[in-house]
Amino acid sequence: MQTLQVELAERSYPIYIGAGLLAQAGLFEPHIAGRQVAIITNETVAPLYLQSLLTTLAGHDVTSVILPDGEAFKTWETLQLIFDGLLTARHDRRTTVIALGGGVIGDMAGFAAACYQRGVDFIQVPTTLLSQVDSSVGGKTGINHPLGKNMVGAFYQPKAVIIDISSLNTLPVRELSAGLAEVIKYGLICDEPFLGWLELNMAGLRSLDQALLAEAVARSCAAKAYVVGQDERESGLRATLNLGHTFGHAIETHMGYGVWLHGEAVSAGTVMALEMSCRLGWITAAERDRSVRLLLQAGLPVVPPEEMTPDDFLEHMAVDKKVLDGRLRLVLLKGLGAAVVTSEFPREILDATLRADYRALVNQLSD
Repeated sequence: MQTLQVELAERSYPIYIGAGLLAQAGLFEPHIAGRQVAIITNETVAPLYLQSLLTTLAGHDVTSVILPDGEAFKTWETLQLIFDGLLTARHDRRTTVIALGGGVIGDMAGFAAACYQRGVDFIQVPTTLLSQVDSSVGGKTGINHPLGKNMVGAFYQPKAVIIDISSLNTLPVRELSAGLAEVIKYGLICDEPFLGWLELNMAGLRSLDQALLAEAVARSCAAKAYVVGQDERESGLRATLNLGHTFGHAIETHMGYGVWLHGEAVSAGTVMALEMSCRLGWITAAERDRSVRLLLQAGLPVVPPEEMTPDDFLEHMAVDKKVLDGRLRLVLLKGLGAAVVTSEFPREILDATLRADYRALVNQLSD
């Protein structure tokens, strides 16, 4: 087992990474405030891992809330089901909420914990690669709005993140690839040598090699823990973690939540950010192409939806959380491993990026 630390003064917390951690009561107990525990999970994860966690928490008064599965259910209506479960079972302020599932469950359970009786403790137990390397760490919680993804929420840190690599053995291939988009992101924004490691080990990661997965998760979490420790509320550095997300969130919102998985949309959005960085002269065509090849190697889509027009993108990007004083800010690259957040770009470069022929780029790479 590896242990990392998110350094946030009195709100610091550990990230535990290893196989079989779901069964280790000793990891959970120090982070549970009282007798009551509420496990929030979904219809897909519950049959796989709920009983194991119930056994681990046998000494507690446990309530289980099983939600429908999918990004389409990351809504106020589904959030109310969590509050219904907590109130029906009369959970008090010393209850601990445990999020058992992927990013949707983690975001909603964390938001519910932030709101319930004005804040109760919670623990993240992420079961997808994407949630293990990204959404479970850093305290971003929330739900979607029809006009924008993750536009309603709160910064609320967990007491611990317990990552059981074994849970990835049941992850569908498409979900695994979606998580790899966020893993690749860390190499692009702050760890160029990691890209070389991923190029060498992508086949092993996709075949669920446990040691390689543990290494990829640990390296990703270490990068995120550092960034969050420097900038908890995304006033500067933390925004670089959103490489590809402004374009990607536009795709998710326009196509309908859940049609494209988050990691799939981020992958296509990352290619758009790479293209724009290249057009600005900040990265070379060779660096762009290397990055696109790695996303393809991970089994990810790299071409945005052909039915989306530049105006469609601009409409959704106008409500992105990084917009300040009416100015769109984007995460771009000034070299592999060197991300910047900027509003300083010519409008014609953005327009050219939105109109670019990404299908032709892929065909060029496959020649």
